[in-house]
Amino acid sequence: MTLSPHQNEPASAVTNAALAPVAGSLGLVRPEELIPALPESDDEEDPETGPLRRCIVTRARHPAEGMIRFVVGPDRKIVPDLTATLPGRGMWLSARRDVVETAVARKAFSRAARAEVLVPDDLPAMIEAALTRRVIDILGLTRRAGQAVSGFAKAREWLVADRVGLIVQAMDGSIDERARVLNGRDVPVITPFPAQVLGQVFGREHVVHVAVSAGRLATMLRVENERLTGIRRTRSEADQAGG
Repeated sequence: MTLSPHQNEPASAVTNAALAPVAGSLGLVRPEELIPALPESDDEEDPETGPLRRCIVTRARHPAEGMIRFVVGPDRKIVPDLTATLPGRGMWLSARRDVVETAVARKAFSRAARAEVLVPDDLPAMIEAALTRRVIDILGLTRRAGQAVSGFAKAREWLVADRVGLIVQAMDGSIDERARVLNGRDVPVITPFPAQVLGQVFGREHVVHVAVSAGRLATMLRVENERLTGIRRTRSEADQAGG
């Protein structure tokens, strides 16, 4: 599942100031105190085949598209590979901030690489920023492809016509209005950004409701939003969400 970054459209004009309110907190807990001790590495490397990958921290297997792959760059630095396309042996983590923080604290990357590697101090923030950009870019693609409309009336029109595979709503929009546009319909909903950010993607001042037609881009949006949500959450938020 690949996506060309930095499209030359309004989506790429989203400002850092607009994104600032949605930046995730690093939290105050020590993640290494909340995740069991890392087991010794397996004698054999996990092959990067099939739909599942093993997290190098939790050792649990999950679908690859919902995890985060890392590779070691030529300078021995750890590089997040969000599209899972970079060459080299991949190391996989569950898309959770506490897991990434634990991997850094316990030097899980060096263990998995079987060599000393350099890990950026701000790795969780780097991943969050990159995933934020991916979600924005995919939203921009849906608009340019004619697979999304914005605004209450147009979203309702698509819902009534059964054209919708995903609803994107502003996280700071009215809860009552967000429910009213759905009118009881069972449609997946994500709330990744404030109305100002959604508005910049769609060339408007503010946007609260976006309807996306069913298809590959809607699926990509859901997957990337799940990864972004996991990276944004503090440990306490993850526990409350059952994650």
